[in-house]
Amino acid sequence: MATTPAPSPSPPTPSSTLDLNLNLLLSPPPSLPSQRSLKPEPLHIPISPSSQTPNPLQALPPDPNANPDEETLFAEYFRLASLYLSSSSNASTSSSTSQALIPFPLPPSPSSLPLQTQQAPVKKRKPRSSDMVRVTSLTLRDQIYFRDSVRRARITFESLRIQITHNQLKAETLGLIEHQRNSRPDLKAAALMADRELWLNRDKRIIGSIPGIAVGDCFYCRMELCVLGLHGQVQAGIDYVRATQSSSGEPVATSIIVSGGYEDDDDKGDVLIYTGHGGRDPNLHKHCVDQKLEGGNLALERSMTYGIEIRVIRGIRARNVAGKVYFYDGLYKVVDCWLDRGKSGFGVYKYKMLRIEGQEEMGTVNYRMAEDLKVNPLSTRPVGYLSVDLSAGRETMPILLFNDIDDDQDPLLFQYLARPIFPASVVQGKFASGGGGCGCTGNCTIGCSCAERNGGEFAYDVNGTLLRGKPLVYECGPYCNCPATCPNRVSQKGLRHHLEVFRSTETGWGVRSLDLIRAGTFVCEFSGIVLTKQQSEANSGECLVYPNQLPARWLDWGDISDVMPDYTVADFPPHPDINFSIDVSKARNVACYLSHSCSPNVFVQYVLFDHYNPAYPHLMVYAMENIPPMRELSIDYGIIEDFVGKLTNE
Repeated sequence: MATTPAPSPSPPTPSSTLDLNLNLLLSPPPSLPSQRSLKPEPLHIPISPSSQTPNPLQALPPDPNANPDEETLFAEYFRLASLYLSSSSNASTSSSTSQALIPFPLPPSPSSLPLQTQQAPVKKRKPRSSDMVRVTSLTLRDQIYFRDSVRRARITFESLRIQITHNQLKAETLGLIEHQRNSRPDLKAAALMADRELWLNRDKRIIGSIPGIAVGDCFYCRMELCVLGLHGQVQAGIDYVRATQSSSGEPVATSIIVSGGYEDDDDKGDVLIYTGHGGRDPNLHKHCVDQKLEGGNLALERSMTYGIEIRVIRGIRARNVAGKVYFYDGLYKVVDCWLDRGKSGFGVYKYKMLRIEGQEEMGTVNYRMAEDLKVNPLSTRPVGYLSVDLSAGRETMPILLFNDIDDDQDPLLFQYLARPIFPASVVQGKFASGGGGCGCTGNCTIGCSCAERNGGEFAYDVNGTLLRGKPLVYECGPYCNCPATCPNRVSQKGLRHHLEVFRSTETGWGVRSLDLIRAGTFVCEFSGIVLTKQQSEANSGECLVYPNQLPARWLDWGDISDVMPDYTVADFPPHPDINFSIDVSKARNVACYLSHSCSPNVFVQYVLFDHYNPAYPHLMVYAMENIPPMRELSIDYGIIEDFVGKLTNE
């Protein structure tokens, strides 16, 4: 298992009591001796001696489970990555002031033409281990460690994907490269990480839950599942240890993806009738031949025999999302298997799978509930809503207020303030104009004064995603001539997600989203009455937010130093000297109910747009990772949790 800790802050190392133990005979078949004990490593799965269960492996040729299409796809994305890195390293940057993290390739010169015809040497991918383990007895220290390790890998993957997409689009716009219709930034990002051996969980094949991955986590790219080891197949729906790799000579399934690709699937949530793979026409998406009990199909049947739990990932079509979104929905067990006649008239293997009790709610269930809540919250949950819009129309999106635990109605007692109120003395005069805004008549492009304020590049891509954290971000504002559609106007436009303030037994008041929130996107802003340093000292109290106490979590977002050794932390614009506080004792907004966590999923980025005094920036909150609906938002306040509780609950 990969145990590389996140760079900053350093997470605790796993405890020495970490139990890596896989006992595949938790529920042995009756024909197996129940008193036999299995050693954790090497794992041995004895073949059942039952005369009623024939061994299908006897009829199979050696290593029948190779997937040439999948191997070809792996080879192709490694080839693309090699070409990409080679062209990037040859790109000249002397004629450009761009500070792009990953240089885009210039038009091919005669010396670089061989790249078009010769395949660059590819580093051989380290094979996945066949050593199977089950991770149990995780302490809180272990959970934080693995969660941070997974988050670090996800930040690297998503940051690479965003940067590759952004730089490719910029190169196409400048005419440096031709438009690439079938470009796959996700494949390139995954290949770059594989080249640095940054894929997780490849030294052990984990059965059951993956440490650091929670039930309900969502993923926008299937390749990310491979990077994390949640599902190791690029195309196939069944991930398994091959018979040739198993000590018993029998395949063992570890995870499946349910995405509506098979017409005979019957998904009821907790009860799933899953159709085996094979026999399907790739163009018609219907079966044209009978399926065989081999490969992943046999692995699921063997997993049923030995009572092995299977990870289930569901791919669904989500609103306003191109492609599918994948949710990890937890662990299931195969309880029945049979050969049936499918809807197309051919034989298909079906597996009845039951979800193991006691797990967190499924991500797909939360997604559907959130969709219903956005349409009609009072019908979906008739009891508990105190308000259908806490902001009373002051925000661009309504904010629900929900409490089904006690009689607390505290958020209704405060004035809702969508934007912070700054002291007039710090935002007027010379600070108001700041030398004037940009003079762009259309959407801003590289070279305008606002781009120069940001170090030569804008902070966002075309989708409004923050490319990487910076000490300070300048957005176009009221002193700029560019229109409201300018891509450099993001956080100032207010909420773009449906949020809900809710009462929790663990954190008091908290905030969750009813929408999918993609990593790097704007969430909300901290609001209240801004106090100068002198005013803060005179009005010290428990309901003050001190920006200079917030850890610099923006350093983590966009950090690709694990892949690009020459990556440097953004140091321009200079980090402002912050000495003010925000008083939320009488007026506040939704951000003031964000709960504290030392392993947060959102972070604060300083932004200026309506004035140019760097000592008084806006505190804008962005997503650190992909956040599924109904998942609580958490931030690192850099102070003890008791203090944060008083801040948000009094």
